[in-house]
Order: sequence, then structure tokens, then C-alpha cells
Amino acid sequence: MKYAFVNGVILDGTKDMEPLRGKALLTDGRKIAGITGNLPDLSGYDVIDLKGRYIMPGLINMHVHLAGNGGNGKPQKQKDYKRVVDRLFSNPLTAAAVHKMVADYAKIELFSGVTTIRTVGGLRDLDTRVRDEISSGKRLGPRILAANEGISVPGGHMAGSVAVAAHSIDEALAQVDIARSQNVDLIKLMITGGVMDAVKKGAPGQLKMSTEMVKAVCDKAHSCGLRVAAHVESQEGMKVALSSGVDSIEHGAKPDEETIRLFKKTGASLTTTLSPALPYALFDRPVSGATEIQQYNGRIVFEGIRDMARAAVKYDIPVCLGNDVGCPWITQYDFWRELVYFHKYVDVTRRDVLYLATLRAATLAGIGDLTGSIEEGKEADLIVTEGSPLEDLHVLGNVRMVMAGGKLIRAPKIHRKAAIDARLDPFC
Repeated sequence: MKYAFVNGVILDGTKDMEPLRGKALLTDGRKIAGITGNLPDLSGYDVIDLKGRYIMPGLINMHVHLAGNGGNGKPQKQKDYKRVVDRLFSNPLTAAAVHKMVADYAKIELFSGVTTIRTVGGLRDLDTRVRDEISSGKRLGPRILAANEGISVPGGHMAGSVAVAAHSIDEALAQVDIARSQNVDLIKLMITGGVMDAVKKGAPGQLKMSTEMVKAVCDKAHSCGLRVAAHVESQEGMKVALSSGVDSIEHGAKPDEETIRLFKKTGASLTTTLSPALPYALFDRPVSGATEIQQYNGRIVFEGIRDMARAAVKYDIPVCLGNDVGCPWITQYDFWRELVYFHKYVDVTRRDVLYLATLRAATLAGIGDLTGSIEEGKEADLIVTEGSPLEDLHVLGNVRMVMAGGKLIRAPKIHRKAAIDARLDPFC
């Protein structure tokens, strides 16, 4: 179907975007065919009167786990996650159910206005399988850049669930080969622990993976043309990651002069994720269910991510946004909150936030020639909002239309989790 969007306000996703009025946006079935002020013959087009609504590039969520969709937020008892995952995939019926769940979660991302996601730790090879089903037209969903299972270490972050525990460098390199055979788009490392991994105050983000293993994986991945993203929540972890060749730091920690120097030297980027740390840092403990230790460490991680994001903006370090969806309190439909948090806590303009979540993210992901901005010849990845996100980012929480690769969803509907939304709304 060819569409002509008329009587709308265009935000093109570029760094200096300004509202563009009096133009028609044309799509040719998959790509953006043009932006014109002199309306051509629109016969053959499905003409959509936006009636003053805003149209902009679809959002790009750079840190997603498709294995979850938020929960009640209460920390769960530690489980043998590998045993649970193995059991799920040992039965064809439960394996098919998990496959459908992952695909359904990807669809929620799309219906919320996210037209590209970057998955950084998933269940077996489901992320690439769902990616291929979407790209072939078998399923409806966003563009997916997939890492499949991350690489962790015994007792490391997410080991056994969305990451494989490598006992040695050879095992870690073997996992890179497995990932390559699954045709992944990037490699994910779990270098440090996280908030919930720490057992004492002041010790979140403990270094888990050796420098030698990090470097070996980076070297092999780069030789295969793959980028490496790394879960890091401590200053020590950032230094190990950056000096060993990691391409993007996921989350971050309070920076120092050496950290800034390494970012500038290597050209590595930062994926800011304020969303998962905020509940443990700012909620009252009876609400979050966190222990005193978890709340204390949550504040350290939240403030570290915030401070690293501020430094990235100040020192022109490449930065993009993700919301670590799948963590407690974080649903597949609320990436818009990450934009609000970045504007609020990092203190940047709404225009800059929109740029980071569209064209900047696309460029850092290596797909800036395909998507991220409204330009002739790019994929028709678009969203429509009732009001201007330049004036109020909250309008992104209820998009009116979504288009992915030219496929239009006119009135996307999402089943929301009222209890989670009620707890998060006061912080947005």
C-alpha cells in the first residue's frame, strides 16, 4: 500500500529538527518516497489526513531483553535459571509457547512506537528466529538487531537465563562461534554484576569477567565483523571493557578522568538505561520490595548511570538510549519513559532526546542509512502522536499510528499493566 500523510507536522529526527508544516509525506509501500509541498496526483495513494498531528521516525530502543515484560517489581528468590530454561526447551509444547511469548513481546514494542530494537541477551536463539520471521513477513514486529544469549561467567550476571556461563576463554570463544552460526548482529558480554547481584552495600557492578576473556572475545568478534556490547555497572568494569575493545558500554557508572579518556580514545558509545535502576533507587522499600542493601546499591547504580550520561553529553561521547526492558517494573511498552527520564535527570532538551532515540541510535547501531530519520529512500518507519513531543515527551506514551517498513498500524492497542504504570507515573 502507498500512503500519503497530509495536514500533519513533520519532525525529521535530525539533530536540529524543527516542525515542518504544509508538506505531504509519501511512502511507496516500504520506503519514504518523498516530502513535498506541491501535492502531486495522489491517485493510487491511501491518503491519511493527520489533522494537525505530529509524524516522526519510529523510536529505537537500544537495550531490550525479549524474555520478560516487567513484573510486580518484587525481587524474586534466586533460582537455578539454567535448569528452568533447559526444562522449557526440552518440551516442544513449552518451547513453542516461549517462542510465541518472545514474538508477542516484540510486537508490543512495535505497537508502543518502537520500530527498531537491539536485543542484548535472550533465550537460546529465539531473538534471531523472531527477527527473521518479522523480516520475512511471517510476523508483525519491529526491526531486530539480535545478540541472542549473552556471554557471562559462572555466578555472573544473568548466567543461565539470557546468558551462557563460560568457564574459560576457550568456552567464551566457542560461544562466539555459536552466535555466529545463528547469524547474530552483535555479541553481548556480561562483564560485571548488577544491583541484584551484590551481597553487600557499596558493591554493585563487581567485576566478574577477566580482562583476558573480554579482550579475547572482542578480538574474535571484531575479526568476524561483529560489534561487542557489554553490561557494565562499575568504574572498574568500564575501564576493563573500554581498554579491551568493547564497542558499547551498557548502563555505565560514575566516570573519572581515565574513563572519559578511554571513551574518547576508543570511540566507544554509551547506552544509557535509567529505567531499571530508578525503582530501586527512588521507590520506597515497601513498594519496591528491595532490601536495604538493594536500595542502597540501586541508588549507587542509578546515580552512576545518570552521571555517566551527563559526562557523555558534556564530552561529546556517543550516547543512545535503552530501557533494559524485562527487568522488574519495566514493560515492553514503556520505552518512552526512558526518554522522559533522560530529559529530566540528565537535563538535556527534548529535541536532543528525540534525536538520541532516532537518528543517533540508528547511526550508532550501524543502520543510519536505513532508518532513524524522515528522508527520501529510507525505510518508512514512522509514528504519529496527538501532540508535539518537542513540547511534551509524554505524548510518546500513547502513539496514534505506527508504520514499520511501510506497514501501517492505524490504531495500535496495548494491554497495559495498571499497577506498574501507577507506580512509575509520578516519576515521569
